[in-house]
Amino acid sequence: MTEPLDHHDVLIYTMVTISAVDRAITDAEFARIGELVSHLPIFDVYDSGKLVQTTQNCGEILSQDNGLQQVLKLIRSVLPKTLRETAYAVALEVAAADLDVQPEETRFLELLSDALELDKLTTTAIERGIRARNKVL
Repeated sequence: MTEPLDHHDVLIYTMVTISAVDRAITDAEFARIGELVSHLPIFDVYDSGKLVQTTQNCGEILSQDNGLQQVLKLIRSVLPKTLRETAYAVALEVAAADLDVQPEETRFLELLSDALELDKLTTTAIERGIRARNKVL
């Protein structure tokens, strides 16, 4: 029997999905997921030993018919409303990890913002913050 998903799991599902939608999880994206899990306060009590298994579980769902829609439903149903902006922000962090956001990633961000019922002002503010944080010369 599998354990029910919690907010940590679906935040990781969000990051894995944004990195997988273009069918190529880069080393930079995978490293960013690890960094975020290691350093963000929301993951302070998370058992990072579960990260690989959680990533694999998400991959299994994504490989099914309608997998993307299933993951979006899980994210929406499990994630508390107070963490919806956090989910969008961590997705952007992973998308920006390789400094090359693909059209598939942009489309997923649109689907994610719709699923989480985030307004345009909120998503734009988060996007600008992540863009500024990841700017290079």
